[in-house]
Amino acid sequence: MSGAFFAPADPPRGVLRIAGEDRVSFLQGLVSNDVRTVDEAHGIWAAMLTPQGKYLFDFFVTSDGSALLLEGEGARIADLQRRLSMFKLRAKIDISDVSTTLTLWHVWGDGAAAALGLTAPGEARGLEGGIALADPRLAALGMRILLLSGTGAPFLTNAGFTEASFAEWDRLRIAEGVPDGSRDLIIEKSILLENGFDELHGVAWDKGCYVGQELTARTKYRGLVKKRLIPVTFEGPAPVPGTIILGPDGGEIGEFRAGQDGIALAVVKLDALKERIALAADGRRVEPALPGWSRLGPL
Repeated sequence: MSGAFFAPADPPRGVLRIAGEDRVSFLQGLVSNDVRTVDEAHGIWAAMLTPQGKYLFDFFVTSDGSALLLEGEGARIADLQRRLSMFKLRAKIDISDVSTTLTLWHVWGDGAAAALGLTAPGEARGLEGGIALADPRLAALGMRILLLSGTGAPFLTNAGFTEASFAEWDRLRIAEGVPDGSRDLIIEKSILLENGFDELHGVAWDKGCYVGQELTARTKYRGLVKKRLIPVTFEGPAPVPGTIILGPDGGEIGEFRAGQDGIALAVVKLDALKERIALAADGRRVEPALPGWSRLGPL
């Protein structure tokens, strides 16, 4: 595809609004990234973990000037609100679900970010009734735009973007090796550094303590990562998530996550990648396809 395109998130995303004078300090102690860097010109991608450092939620954090907006999985936004509320205690904040008010749109392609005055991942700007965020993870993923419900398609069409399908954006995401929440991470089991959160700017190593910080730091500094989420290619339709990837001796080497015809994400043991072990699933050869941003290096 060439040009600049837009598509609504599918399924729809959810949005929480955290207002109140303690909003930054409240969230700062709970998530993997540095909330102090969020303002009307900058947003972040962050995760919330269990005390043992296992994945619970990930979301994007932006500011409308008077509140923080957390954009995450729509089906799990009520659970995220409940979990955050458990930590409220005496903090002067108010957490509200504004998912019916704001709709997320993906915008990507040639010159997409520049068309709205965004030049680098993580840059943000206010729009009439919404916020545009250059995806903090990778420039190739374009922008995440929150707009008042019912206004998105007309606004983006008038801005010169061409409507496309969510599947086209999702294929780009998969090819770039970027996880999409609980589609690709196992709740209360996955750890961030096995899923690219370091290279994709989802962890601030100098921010101080947060829930799950100790295990995350120990994993990095002791070199405890043993497997990674990567793109893989194969012939035909994608195996269902959870399908086991086998080595030539029949041993389990990895496991499929989300995918489309010919390409998917999979968690694969690093030893198998380094030794270039032949991989197979459902009787088909599976080929690793590492993205350029990965620190794993060429195979």
